[in-house]
Amino acid sequence: MSPVAGTVLAVLLSLVSAAGYALAAVAQSRLAASSAPDERGALRALLARGQWWWAVGLNAAGALAHVAALHYGPLTLVQPLGALTLVAALPLGAYCARRRVTRTEWRGALLTLGGLVGLVAMTGPAEPGEALTLREALIVAAATALLIAALASGRLSHGRGGGRGGDHGAGRGGEGGKRASGLGHATASGIASGVGSALTQTLTAALALELPGREPVWWQTALLAVLISGFAVGGLLLSQAAYRGGLAAPLAVVNLSNPAAAAIIGVALLGETFRAGAWGWPVAAAASLVAARGVVLLTKGGTPAPDTPSISDPSATPSTVVAGSLPVPPRSTELPSPLRTPLPSPLPESSLTSH
Repeated sequence: MSPVAGTVLAVLLSLVSAAGYALAAVAQSRLAASSAPDERGALRALLARGQWWWAVGLNAAGALAHVAALHYGPLTLVQPLGALTLVAALPLGAYCARRRVTRTEWRGALLTLGGLVGLVAMTGPAEPGEALTLREALIVAAATALLIAALASGRLSHGRGGGRGGDHGAGRGGEGGKRASGLGHATASGIASGVGSALTQTLTAALALELPGREPVWWQTALLAVLISGFAVGGLLLSQAAYRGGLAAPLAVVNLSNPAAAAIIGVALLGETFRAGAWGWPVAAAASLVAARGVVLLTKGGTPAPDTPSISDPSATPSTVVAGSLPVPPRSTELPSPLRTPLPSPLPESSLTSH
């Protein structure tokens, strides 16, 4: 196959991969919105739903297309195209929710996409085929498991969710805690996927008998396979929990934390460097800030104003309804007791005709 044909095929496969991931994210988001968050046996109920297995199949198809794209095209081309998942999922999710994508959401998606492409473009392998040693892989897996447990616990977000200021304040605090918890689960999901990719690279090197260090025995290779499976399943379940707080912002965080985790492992343990040398650090920092700003916009873009009560809310009063809306009639038109004085009885007809 010619280089041009290989590049074209890599681009097409990358677009298929992005579409598969986007459809899976939308399916998971709708599934999360229709399920109770605190029901007992939630995992069993999730596994019993066909929509969940459609999402799993779409994720698997996206992953296979991504691997195939990497076979025909360079990493510098395939990875940035994978970031189009967010751009594809945003209108799909809005269409399923029967609403329009807001300008704020488009701005957030474009900023996140630009920051992600900048991060991916700045990092690259020092030498192809580099992999973690078995000891490094186990240390990374253990540290990642602790970090994921801390991110997925949600204690900080639940602590902020109580809030003060009555039921209305508690509702706003609970919604904010739900979003914060969703972003925490999304970060954990992306890290799990990124570390799983690094461990997959190590397993591939072990099976090819090219693992750095001493040659692993069978049980060590099996342990790597179990760890990879655990991180893959954990990342999928964490993303499912993340989508309870929405679609766009959690998906953006997953797409950011995945390559960020892989880049940290590459720079710290595999000798990878920034392509621009010393200038790569400030460029990567600027790209991270741009992406973070995009995530912030995505958390606000598709949500209504929290201080706008519904006209149909029976607890709303005329003082709490926003300007321009119809006033809410009072529940009772009875006058206060000091004003309820009996009116004098009308004059009799005889008094009117006597004159």
